[in-house]
Amino acid sequence: MTLQSTARLSLPIRAGLALLLAAGTTMAHAGGASSQDKLPDSIKVPAGNQIAWETVGSGDITYECRAKDNATDQTAWVFAGPKAVLKDRAGKKVGSYYGPPATWEAMDGSKVTATQLAVAPAGNGNLPYQLVKANPAMGDGSMTGVTYIQRVALKGGVAPKTECSPARKGEKATVAYQADYIFWKAQ
Repeated sequence: MTLQSTARLSLPIRAGLALLLAAGTTMAHAGGASSQDKLPDSIKVPAGNQIAWETVGSGDITYECRAKDNATDQTAWVFAGPKAVLKDRAGKKVGSYYGPPATWEAMDGSKVTATQLAVAPAGNGNLPYQLVKANPAMGDGSMTGVTYIQRVALKGGVAPKTECSPARKGEKATVAYQADYIFWKAQ
């Protein structure tokens, strides 16, 4: 079901669909925003998994001006953590994304952390596409059984263009971003 076809449904059916998505119910997917066809091979989810939940995350990425690991006399903007609201395709808040460690938490209290498997460029000024393998869920709910999470449809989020000089070490900067987080479960 696509976002466009959802808009043609009656209000009670749309409300029921939103409840199913918020509850983490697995639904068939017919392409659309989370289609694997146009994604780089490195971030495609392995066969044997199906989409369980589609969310849109919007919020901020925090960067900190820190000394470089291998050159302490040099500084760079370093990823310090995300803080975003996760909404379903109808715009209803269904969870949050925060860290470190990177944590996706549903409104029902279930949550997962994950291990990054791959990234791929997603266009100038955008965070990269990402594929992570989910760790076992904490708590029962929407995140139970999640195997992979993809970050796609990216807008913004890259490190600030302002200078990170030794005099600015310790300063933090936040950058707005938006991304779709697609949650997958084994079939």
